[in-house]
Amino acid sequence: MALLHTVSDLLVWLGWYVLPFIVILSAIVFIHELGHYLVGRWCGVKIDAFSIGFGPELFARIDSRGTRWRIGALPLGGYVKFHGDANPASVDVGTLDLSVDSSRTLTAQPVQNRAAIVLAGPVANFILAFVIFTGIFVSFGRVEHMARIGRVESNSPAAAAGFAAGDLVKSVDGDPIGSFEALQEATLMSTGLPMTFVVERDGRDVELTATPRVSVVDQGVFGKRRMGHLGLASSANPNDVKIERCSLPVCAAWGASQEWFIVKATTAYVVGIFAGRESTDQVSGLIGAAQMAGEMAKINVWELFSLAAWFSVSVGFMNLLPIPLLDGGHLVFYAFEAALGRPLSQRMQEIGLKIGIVLVALLVVFTTSHDILRLVSNGN
Repeated sequence: MALLHTVSDLLVWLGWYVLPFIVILSAIVFIHELGHYLVGRWCGVKIDAFSIGFGPELFARIDSRGTRWRIGALPLGGYVKFHGDANPASVDVGTLDLSVDSSRTLTAQPVQNRAAIVLAGPVANFILAFVIFTGIFVSFGRVEHMARIGRVESNSPAAAAGFAAGDLVKSVDGDPIGSFEALQEATLMSTGLPMTFVVERDGRDVELTATPRVSVVDQGVFGKRRMGHLGLASSANPNDVKIERCSLPVCAAWGASQEWFIVKATTAYVVGIFAGRESTDQVSGLIGAAQMAGEMAKINVWELFSLAAWFSVSVGFMNLLPIPLLDGGHLVFYAFEAALGRPLSQRMQEIGLKIGIVLVALLVVFTTSHDILRLVSNGN
């Protein structure tokens, strides 16, 4: 009975966590690689292989253009292999097969074409996220609370600054505030520096200065993060809450705004880590991402779609980091080539590739061990 119970738990875990994660990861990887593929074809580069997953081949077919479309047994990534490349990373290390049609290789393209092909992957991820967010807004609109204060916590930064129930926040540091959600976003991203607020009180504008209290908040499967806290609660008056519907252009603007917020928050977090302001507690690997996918799937499919959009932005952003092996590393190589008028030496590219492999491997080891430690600590 104990064995049956264990097997049952495993099947449930696979169904709720692993399967949703594999589905959304595969979709994100497919769109990313499709960006490389389409722009590569547009530039006249022949594509030898398009793979979702690594390792032993589970399925494959060759299309009329000679591209081998394959699914690998390990669904944790993918690649597009351009004609003549010695490896799926498309790094020119002097091992180009002389028997291939060199005019249709990636290395034969002008540097601006190669940069466009490489950039197309992350751009495709940003487009996917934009489409998902816009689609969700078109389908459901969004709930908005007016930026009216319903309650001020005692002994909080907001209380010390002079906020009062009934205040309507109009701007933060000179930027207009149209909702309580926008006020929360501005506060959460605070680094503990003073912020200037303009509130409407009894028909007149009042300027207040408050410094959010930065503390570590445990977000469950989303990890821990340092967040700014003012101590304000939104108004509970039904007249201050509305479900706002939108036309397609407005929904698209909301989708772009949501995506931009993720990029800003991610950039601020990465910079904060290197500056010593942020903890690595929020960093998650594949196990943490699978946990998030499972928790969202338990709520509903739309939350899973929303998480997929967040993941897609993250994949696009991370691939633009200037690390050899990633798209951003290729772009750095191409930038040097454009500036120098010639490619970097084969030796330099080899060194860069090895550094990139080490950095990516260390990141995988760190995030995976971090996820396991978090699971163990939560289990206790």
